[in-house]
Amino acid sequence: MSVIAIEGMRFRAHHGFYEEEQILGGDYTVDVFITTNFAKASVEDDLSKTINYETLYLICEAAMKKNSRLLENVADRIALGIKYQFRFVREMTVRVKKLNPPLGGRVDSAWVEVEGNFSKKCARCERPLLCYGDKTCWCMNTKVYRKTLEQMKTHYGNKCLCEECLKFFAG
Repeated sequence: MSVIAIEGMRFRAHHGFYEEEQILGGDYTVDVFITTNFAKASVEDDLSKTINYETLYLICEAAMKKNSRLLENVADRIALGIKYQFRFVREMTVRVKKLNPPLGGRVDSAWVEVEGNFSKKCARCERPLLCYGDKTCWCMNTKVYRKTLEQMKTHYGNKCLCEECLKFFAG
């Protein structure tokens, strides 16, 4: 696996619990670390087969423009945007730092970090797969009859199946 990162993105934004923070705004930095496989992109020298730094920046910029009371909300919004855009992220860490937070004394930064590990094994054949575990996941586009779903849950619980195994049950 390989890591693609973009660190130290700086933004002026209006996040904070207190009304003054929402009005005056503050300075923030955002760091994003993504584990993926970019071997094919490297060999083919093809940007469409990897993570585009510019797109990452634009996702972060859009999330930072929407005011939030909590940094946790901002970090989750960035992570969700990345999952929507790139369907081949194996692991991800998003860190949002508020610089010089108004805490009554000198503090360099306060930050939150969200992580996600999306690498799993198929419950049926044990092949590796990616599962985001939410509405961004590729499997949401696969239609399976209700009775078949019930049978699958009996055999595999809530564990994920790879695309080939899921297609087998979809018919």
